[in-house]
Amino acid sequence: MTTFGAVLRRGRGWLPLISIAALLGSLTVLALPTVLGRAVDAVVAEEDPSAILASPGRWVLIACGLIALGIVCDVIEVIAGTACVAGTTAWLRRRLVSQVLAAGPAGTRHFATGDLVSRVSSNATDAARAGPATITAVTATVPPIGSLVLLFLISPWLALAFLGGILLVVAVLWFFARRTAEISLAYQQTQGRIAAALTEALAGLRTITAAGTAVREEQRVLRLLPQLHAHGLQTWQMLARSGAQAAVVGPLVLIAVLAVGGIELVNRQITPGEYFAAAQYAVIGAGLGGLTGVLGQLARGQAGIARISEVTAVPAVGYGALTLPAGPGRLVFDEVTVRAGDELLLDRVQLDLPGGAAVAVVGPNGAGKSVLAAVAGRLQDPDSGQVRLDGVPLAGLSHEALRTAVKCAFERPALIGSTVGDAISVGSAQPEQLLASARATHVHEFVSRMPDGYSTPLTEAPLSGGEAQRLGLARAWQAERLLILDDATSSLDTATELQISETLMGDRQQRTRLIITHRAGTAARADLVVWLDQGRVRAVGRHHELWRDPCYRKAFG
Repeated sequence: MTTFGAVLRRGRGWLPLISIAALLGSLTVLALPTVLGRAVDAVVAEEDPSAILASPGRWVLIACGLIALGIVCDVIEVIAGTACVAGTTAWLRRRLVSQVLAAGPAGTRHFATGDLVSRVSSNATDAARAGPATITAVTATVPPIGSLVLLFLISPWLALAFLGGILLVVAVLWFFARRTAEISLAYQQTQGRIAAALTEALAGLRTITAAGTAVREEQRVLRLLPQLHAHGLQTWQMLARSGAQAAVVGPLVLIAVLAVGGIELVNRQITPGEYFAAAQYAVIGAGLGGLTGVLGQLARGQAGIARISEVTAVPAVGYGALTLPAGPGRLVFDEVTVRAGDELLLDRVQLDLPGGAAVAVVGPNGAGKSVLAAVAGRLQDPDSGQVRLDGVPLAGLSHEALRTAVKCAFERPALIGSTVGDAISVGSAQPEQLLASARATHVHEFVSRMPDGYSTPLTEAPLSGGEAQRLGLARAWQAERLLILDDATSSLDTATELQISETLMGDRQQRTRLIITHRAGTAARADLVVWLDQGRVRAVGRHHELWRDPCYRKAFG
């Protein structure tokens, strides 16, 4: 889980430097009025003319040195702050992406794709600014506190007048910070929902165009824009209101200190130089109202951390340390139950599938076929029960052992990588394995016709739905023990589907094949058929045996 403290600790390489630079800058701001006040006193003092010229000059030189030091501190603070934000942003993005991938599809199903992109892109940057903003906010209190102490040393009455005004400024800032944190979180959440809707629209752009619903889809994507505008307007209104209040309170602080200081000066309780210094300290205190921008940045950072924390709090899929013994690929579902809220997706499924068999899983829509495939591939863990491969629980296998033995192909495969070859190998297969998988799934036939063959960039490869499915199948073909096909041949033409089906059924490697299908022909060629209905196993047997049941025939439409 990502916390505010974790973000601060991540910037530990830069935050101390930012703190030192900011603190030195604040001390410079505090010292400057006193030095200039001494110069004023030296000028008005009734001393030898040569001394008058020498003494102010010395104080002016010190003031110039302080100004130069302040500029250097500001430059260091800006450079270190930029480096800190860049490094922390990169760390947060890596952590978010790593967590999303580690949590798997089951862990991230509650987050829309566009919303996750929004958290990785903009929210990570906001969160990374929390560290420098915290340092700035804390060190910004040093000048007012120091001003109060130094005014007290000049005159307790000046400190009292200053304190009354500063308390009003602090009240304005406290109210601003509290409200801005709420508004910033609401703004980021709305922004994430808009990004999610846009991502959905882009994914379905072909369907939207074909249906002629572009205008309606535009309205759907942008329907939250007024809400986003309202949150943004609230932020600016809060900023404007707080800025106006601070602008009113600030001069009141200055007037109060000048009035009290004027009386003290007339009564010769303070010197002209001290009066000048008091006026400068009043200006410093009044400038505290300018912290609204920093506090706004801090509020956005806290909101960003909260949204990132929602993702990093999702537990990663845990793996064991076991490896698979030699075996045929026997797959056992032992009282497997999967729920989604109150709905039972799989209800105490009990199956013992022989190793090396081609097993077709059939049933009507909503029967639980894809859920069974997901559990078999450990893309989702059951709520109760256990899945074993050759006697070893899937949850006990190491990541490498599981993903080497078990691979999945899907109805709509996501092709990953830069080239067609990358989409098949995913960076792990050797060239000869890639070619063998491509030939077995009849991918080589169309890839070899491409200008650059397997080196053809995916963005330039004109792939049909069936060709994309074959690429996904070729990627999964490298499974050593269990090959899972979740309707992975639904977009193939009849001839190609028959060729691949024959390859599947006559698998020379004798792996167990779990094939989710809606086609009676595929079920007929399988060694065994599992008939699911409403999350339960209705029957297990050969296709020709089950075909006698009218309800079974109805499952194929």
